[in-house]
Amino acid sequence: MGEVTRGARALVLCPDIRGQSYEFDAQERLAEACGLAEAIGVVLGEARIVPIRSIRPATLFGSGQVKDLQAACEQFDCELVIVDGALSPIQQRNLENEFKRKVIDRTGLILEIFGERAATAEGRLQVELAHLDYQQSRLVRSWTHLERQRGGFGFLGGPGETQIEADRRMIRQRMSRLRKELEQVRKTRGLHRARRGRAPWPVIALVGYTNAGKSTLFNRLSGAEVMAEDLLFATLDPTMRAIALPGVEKAILSDTVGFISDLPTQLVAAFRATLEEVTAADVIVHVRDMSNPSHAAQDKQVRAVLADLGVIDGEDGESRIPILECWNKSDLLDSVLTEEMQSAAVTRDDVVIVSALSGEGIDELVERLSEMLTVGAQTYHISLPVSDGRRLAWLHAHGEILAEEESQGNGEGPSRKLLVRLNPKEWGQYQNL
Repeated sequence: MGEVTRGARALVLCPDIRGQSYEFDAQERLAEACGLAEAIGVVLGEARIVPIRSIRPATLFGSGQVKDLQAACEQFDCELVIVDGALSPIQQRNLENEFKRKVIDRTGLILEIFGERAATAEGRLQVELAHLDYQQSRLVRSWTHLERQRGGFGFLGGPGETQIEADRRMIRQRMSRLRKELEQVRKTRGLHRARRGRAPWPVIALVGYTNAGKSTLFNRLSGAEVMAEDLLFATLDPTMRAIALPGVEKAILSDTVGFISDLPTQLVAAFRATLEEVTAADVIVHVRDMSNPSHAAQDKQVRAVLADLGVIDGEDGESRIPILECWNKSDLLDSVLTEEMQSAAVTRDDVVIVSALSGEGIDELVERLSEMLTVGAQTYHISLPVSDGRRLAWLHAHGEILAEEESQGNGEGPSRKLLVRLNPKEWGQYQNL
């Protein structure tokens, strides 16, 4: 992202097309679009909903609306126009000619955020692949990312930047190489998951709508300092930390990219590998922002993505991985809403109410996670020779030692007697040591 872009003033438009069904109402969609713009440091000059009776193939908006919007650009001194919807290459080009300003649509905006946020090599590969897929029909646009080490991908960059002219063949070749590299990344991730499965350290995956508070909760549980800001898409690459829970010596906590409504298909495909971490989890914690008026619609979006990943059987079906709902941001609710939320939670055994920011409810969350990960655990009386340090170390690392004492034994040398709690998986692994 260039410095000019970070402070650019933008006109944010939310098209409201007659006859089209939306998950969220126009005001909520406009608010989300503004949040996305602010996530890359764009200054909001003006934001408005634009009702559309019928889509114009050339410009999306009617000619009168285009004139009004052009006047708004002048009035609010906006150098960028963001349209919260999909624009065809022709519509984008025509609107730029009319407005005499850069125009980007929702896909371009999210890609710009992804380009700035992706920190690992894998994230960069995924974003670049999605970007090239999007750019195939927009070769008139500048794409300077091949020379950049950081920042966005040039949607918002000015003409003064170095530009690389690329034809479709070059893009196809680059995409083919990226897909091969990503396939290798997926295999590597699969090996890592297999290794964790043998360890075995249970994996807890945090999922939720973007800006629900996952990273703040991640920091609270792990003590890590992951980027946690009041921004959409603050996390892109999955971050993992080892944490200890009662009865669980070590568990892997995984923070994932936030879900969002109407995520462009190019991005769903490109970020599939990142979300695959969720499918390998032992427990999923669905973090929900209960202070957001649209939390029910956001919940539906998250469940749709989990269904798409094969984690749950349809949006309202059973989950093959235990899911604990973490109703977050309780500190932002008034007394009436708090009471309503507590009443709703009482009837369910898969809900914990927390404030990741203040720490309220975190102890209960930790306790519930511990229960879910140790379900089916039993206590075993185990006797080991004192010399068997390997098995002893394994039991300390993977089980909960309830009692331990040393005895001289009866002619076979000193031994150590332990009372250990293990789940069925751990007991099976201990027997195979």
